[in-house]
Amino acid sequence: MRKILSVIGFLTCLSLPSLALAACEEIRDEASSYIACSFDPAREDIRLHLGGPEGQAYGGFAKLHQQLWAERRVLLFAMNAGMYHDDLSPVGYFAEHGKVLKPAVTGGGWGNFHLLPNGVFLMKDGKAEVRETKAFVASGVVPDFGTQSGPMLVIDGKLHPRFLADSDSFKIRNGVGVDSKGHVHMVVSRVPVRFYDFAAFFRNRLGCDNALYLDGTISSVFSAEDKRMDRLFPMGPILSVSIPIPQ
Repeated sequence: MRKILSVIGFLTCLSLPSLALAACEEIRDEASSYIACSFDPAREDIRLHLGGPEGQAYGGFAKLHQQLWAERRVLLFAMNAGMYHDDLSPVGYFAEHGKVLKPAVTGGGWGNFHLLPNGVFLMKDGKAEVRETKAFVASGVVPDFGTQSGPMLVIDGKLHPRFLADSDSFKIRNGVGVDSKGHVHMVVSRVPVRFYDFAAFFRNRLGCDNALYLDGTISSVFSAEDKRMDRLFPMGPILSVSIPIPQ
């Protein structure tokens, strides 16, 4: 483990643009604290992953790092990317390299995923978006990469209508949003927070008119910059940021 992280740190210092080196920062917002990482899809590749060449789910960051390294790519940052079943398969829509592995789920049900409206984070032709699920389905778009989760945090500049400013539900949470410049913001709370406060952080501090909740207690992060690789829980879908290894 230490050897892997040492290599990551060395390569990061040698090869990353200064913007990537300063991608993550801790931001305090009232009583809450967040690790917020911002990336420009024009500079870094943002992808979604489920399984390796053999078809088995990566289950964590270590195997994903090894696979990307074999493809001569440096993994800069990664986090869990949506809810999944016990077998690590995604609960909702999932697309990888333009292939739809799971169709969108539009019905109701139990749990945060079904706290409608939920949504889809997608990458298409190098551009990122967060769309409400029904709008995404109606568009007919087949993204290069996409993952469905829920609930939406911010919808066209408005907080999810079911979030309460005085809720007593505090959890560690992670999510993703896209601002007006097309930059992607990946955030994990350092302390338990309400949905309302988490959503307000994306809108008010990061300028994201649309943002999506990814998950809660299992929230995990890989950061080459901070030499961090969480191994708290097995993971299904993973959201990554990488660059090619310089020749």
